[in-house]
Amino acid sequence: MRELTGLRGRVAEWRGMEHRVRDALELASLGDESLLPELEQETAGIESDLSRLDLEALLSEPYDDADAFLSIHAGAGGTDSQDWAEMLERMFLRWAERRGFATEILDRMPGEEAGIKSVTISFKGTHVFGYLKAEKGVHRLVRLSPFDSANRRHTSFALVEVYPQLEQAGEIDIPAADIKIETYRSSGAGGQNVQKNETAIRITHLPTGIVVTCQNERSQTQNRENAMKVLRARLLALQSEEQAKELSALKGEHIKAEWGSQIRSYVLHPYQMVKDHRTEYETGNTTAVLNGEIDGFIESFLRSRIGNKK
Repeated sequence: MRELTGLRGRVAEWRGMEHRVRDALELASLGDESLLPELEQETAGIESDLSRLDLEALLSEPYDDADAFLSIHAGAGGTDSQDWAEMLERMFLRWAERRGFATEILDRMPGEEAGIKSVTISFKGTHVFGYLKAEKGVHRLVRLSPFDSANRRHTSFALVEVYPQLEQAGEIDIPAADIKIETYRSSGAGGQNVQKNETAIRITHLPTGIVVTCQNERSQTQNRENAMKVLRARLLALQSEEQAKELSALKGEHIKAEWGSQIRSYVLHPYQMVKDHRTEYETGNTTAVLNGEIDGFIESFLRSRIGNKK
């Protein structure tokens, strides 16, 4: 029913666009100059909405219309990388806010001095996985380190993982014998915020070694449900990667693994630039990007995939 509702909505939008264009053409054919401001405003609105619909038309792969889990992991580089991971967390939360997507932090591990070691965020909204899949990979930061007393230039890395949220639990079956569930106390800011009960959950998938933690909720039951959702999403991603490798072997082609590959560089010194290495899309407005304006990178990635499909 959700899929049917979504398809009906998309068809209705395209038909509505057709009517708007027809009405605008009829208005223009009258040749009345007093109607020109209204016509120009409607034309700009049509162009804007058409650009959005054109981009959404690219989101036709499995799970593109699903909600998403996004995880960020600080890479090598100590405090600088942990600070960079937190900067990325803020960037994605700001992007979601601009888009009107709902977000929830499911698990967050702070760094020793600053930043975060890792975070897992739930994103809910129309086509959110379709958009966020463009962000999967390693993000690289070059800047003068605020944590270096000598003010030297440092390079930091953080890994971004993106998984679709499954609607039906049965899409990925996980036998009880395949998982190990542990409880522990949630980390907090101290004082009254320290959890005295073991509400945090750690689930280990024994066949693959995948470990998922969740500690955001005060309820152990809710944390367990969220952790299982993330585990199913990660197993689905693993299954998809294995299928892609099998297809690559059959086709006799070499496909570079996205896991751990550097997809984008954010340079803050000695010049200002953010560049995507997959599409060559770049901008000098680093402040805007770090404040969540990443739609240009997402759109260029989605459009670049059209010519790569065979």
